[in-house]
Amino acid sequence: MEKPEEVLAKHPFFEGLDPSLLKVFSSCASYVRYEAGQMIYKEGDEANQALLIQDGRVAIEIFAAQRGSLIIETLSFGDVIGWSFLFPPYRRRFDARAIEPTTAIALDGKSLRKKGEEDPRFGCELLKRFSVIIVERLQATRLQLLDVYGKHP
Repeated sequence: MEKPEEVLAKHPFFEGLDPSLLKVFSSCASYVRYEAGQMIYKEGDEANQALLIQDGRVAIEIFAAQRGSLIIETLSFGDVIGWSFLFPPYRRRFDARAIEPTTAIALDGKSLRKKGEEDPRFGCELLKRFSVIIVERLQATRLQLLDVYGKHP
């Protein structure tokens, strides 16, 4: 199995990243695996990591009282799950469920926050890269809500 740093270097999330900053990210990385149907986390859970999908598929869901769970987005290789570890109160804002067997690299959120506070250059890069994920997730949620309520632009 490849070292996390080698895998991270190939992941689209880290494209163009300075190798010295990649080493910081990789120092917070470990491998995780989820079985098909396994709940990865629920809305409101403590947010202490981000996941970089290596293979498999994961559904990002919200619960609607009248309709049950709604899939906001389905993610696969190259996608990142989890940005809530960056912002107090460090709680998940969506549910995530493995649709099929999924492997990912987990980035320890507490360590990333600490390293970002210690090194402003790293902290700025961390926020820039995760801001893209936040915008993508909010846009996907917006489109799903338009679909749910039948209002289209």
